Order: sequence, then structure tokens, then C-alpha cells
Amino acid sequence: MENPIYVALSRQEALSRQLDVVANNIANMNTTGYKQQRMLFQEYLEKPARGERVSFVQDYGLMRDTRAGALQVTNNTLDLALKGDGYFTVETLSGPRYTRAGNFQLNDRREIVDQNGLPVLDTNDNRITVPDGTTDLKIQGDGTVMADRAQLGKLKIVSFDDQQQMQTLGGGLMTTTQTPRPSANPQVTQGAVEASNVQAIVESTAMIDVLRQYQMTQKLVEEEHDRIRNAISHLAKAQ
Repeated sequence: MENPIYVALSRQEALSRQLDVVANNIANMNTTGYKQQRMLFQEYLEKPARGERVSFVQDYGLMRDTRAGALQVTNNTLDLALKGDGYFTVETLSGPRYTRAGNFQLNDRREIVDQNGLPVLDTNDNRITVPDGTTDLKIQGDGTVMADRAQLGKLKIVSFDDQQQMQTLGGGLMTTTQTPRPSANPQVTQGAVEASNVQAIVESTAMIDVLRQYQMTQKLVEEEHDRIRNAISHLAKAQ
């Protein structure tokens, strides 16, 4: 008798989490290298001891849209954008982490670091230090770092077999249990960054749609509650 309410509530819970995902996409609309996310849903069937199967809504994961964002030209020497697959590698206390956010800078030791102050690594897992007095710093298309025509190292740019298994940590960082492999053909653009691939109009429309579905489901719950209450009331009077 209460199955419709349970089904509606399962839908409301899924919609609530979906709304959180859409809101997070909108909040990161201007975050360098951010990839929008989508909820994945499936039908969950439960067979009671008596009666027919009941179909519930279950959200079982997130899917990341790995398509590249637009190229934003900044003309800043240490702003780097990756074209195609691949991630920059940075050093953390917990081991290497990966990022598409190439808005780099120099720390007080003149090491190239990311927006979180984490050192960017080269292909030998070393930090890259720019000598004091450098007047011409260039990063070539393959990630080679040149300072006044002297090679400082080559950025460690890696790829993974399944990007959907990567977990977002915040600050533009990602982690995974997969073994990284060198990107076959990295393409680095200096003086630009990769913008978020979030589309404002699409996300705003999605938020409105989710809110409407939530409200419709809430109305269904209320109507079903009233129906059950009235049925109980009539049964009580009939006795």
C-alpha cells in the first residue's frame, strides 16, 4: 500500500544528489581544467515476500565528461594548456597527483608549482627550478622546459586507461590507483589555460529541470499520503 511513496522518495533522494552535482558544475564554471560531471542512474528491483516486484530509482555513480575545455589565451609565461588526453604530474606528501589545471607559477625557491603550491614534476620525478636571472623561459609543445636556451627538464605528462576511475580531490587535483603511462603525443600550449568544459546554459536548464521533477515528485508523495489517510479514515468509519 505504501510502495508508491517509497518509490517516490527514492526518486527524490536521487534528484537531491543530482541537484548537488549540477550545482557543483555551476560553481566550477570558471575553474581552470574542470570537467563537468553527470549522475548515472539505474533501476533497482525489489521483490517483496508477497506481490509484484517494485521498481526503485538508484543513482550508482558519477560520469566525468572528459572532453577538453576551450583554450583561454592569457599570455602568461607559466600558463600551460594540454590538448587531448593527458595530465600534468605534481608532487604531494601522499604521492603524485594529476591535474589539467596548468595555471602554474614560481614559488620562493623558483620551483614551478601549481595553484596549490605543489611542485610540478619532470619525467624523472624531479622538481623543475628556474635559475634566477632567466630572461627567456619557454615550454615547448612536447613539454620541454627551456631557460635561456638551456634545457631544465621535460614536464611529466601522463595518461590513464580509464579516466572514469580517477577521483577528484579538490584544488584541480585527481588521483587513481591505475598505473600512469607517458602520454604518446603530448601537446602543450604556452601562454594559455584550458577552461572548464561546463556549459552555463546547459547546467542552468538542468537545474531547473531537476527542481521541477523534485516538486512533481513531492506533489505525488503528498497526494498518495492523502489517499492513504482517507482510505484509513473510511475503513475506520465502516467498522
